[in-house]
Amino acid sequence: MSRPAILITAADLAPQALALLADYEIVYAGKTPTEDDIVALCRQHNPVAIIVRYSKVGAAAMDAAPALKVVSKHGSGTDTIDKVAAKMRGIEVVAAVGANAAAVAEQALALLLACAKSVPQLNERMHAGHWDKATHKSLELGGRTIGLIGLGAIGLRFAKMAHALDMRVLGYDPFAKNLPEYVQPADLETLWRESDAVSLHCPLTDDNRHLLNADTLARCKPGVIVVNTARGGLIDEAALLAAVRSGQVRMAGLDSFAVEPFAAPHPFQHQPGFILSPHIGGVTSDAYVNMGLGAARNALAVLARTAGATAA
Repeated sequence: MSRPAILITAADLAPQALALLADYEIVYAGKTPTEDDIVALCRQHNPVAIIVRYSKVGAAAMDAAPALKVVSKHGSGTDTIDKVAAKMRGIEVVAAVGANAAAVAEQALALLLACAKSVPQLNERMHAGHWDKATHKSLELGGRTIGLIGLGAIGLRFAKMAHALDMRVLGYDPFAKNLPEYVQPADLETLWRESDAVSLHCPLTDDNRHLLNADTLARCKPGVIVVNTARGGLIDEAALLAAVRSGQVRMAGLDSFAVEPFAAPHPFQHQPGFILSPHIGGVTSDAYVNMGLGAARNALAVLARTAGATAA
């Protein structure tokens, strides 16, 4: 009898995670799978679980795999999974929440510091033979206010880092409870008005798409720094470009974008005021293992539970 299949929407998974899945046939979708690729593999292998690293998993994939019991995200953001379709079909959606919190929070801090200290620009100038000490002034973060939107595992980890820099930390998250004493709860109006830097750490939903737009950016302090290591859809990219060009936004440090990978030429490319990274905040050797283990364990827990319910 053949083993049940688990589909990985990538070309690899951490060996530690694979060891947990030894009882299953592992099917890889490749480095850059499309939604059509996922559907075709579901039709061919009828997996009982999908571990989602890349691409989207929608109703068509779910319908192509009648045995499917669980879609497990290799990470914390489940916006690439059609959760409504899954619920209608009795398929559980789970996520490895917190598995990459340290990695993403560190990336947010790196982008914040790079924006405040002009690290890439000065590096480029130095390599070109310039010595800008007499003309350049960086921004000091100590004593300034950072506004965090989203206070889950990543947001709280980043809040601790910002507090250690002697920053005042404002936080908006209607679902967060028992916040540490150094995080001051604030509504969005207060956060826009008082923050010297704004960092996004919330999931993307229909309600908060384009949360940062021409209106909200205009309410921010002139010269605000914007950091996004969450989802690109949280920002109206055309509005951000205009705000950077006008000086309303001093610098934007971005690790996520509305369309990924973005196709060249992109308006942010070669545009002063942007520091960009290719959505690699959660991509560290440690997080790779942690997310793989979390995704595998979550999938196995659902499979064990559903098997038990079927047996009963």
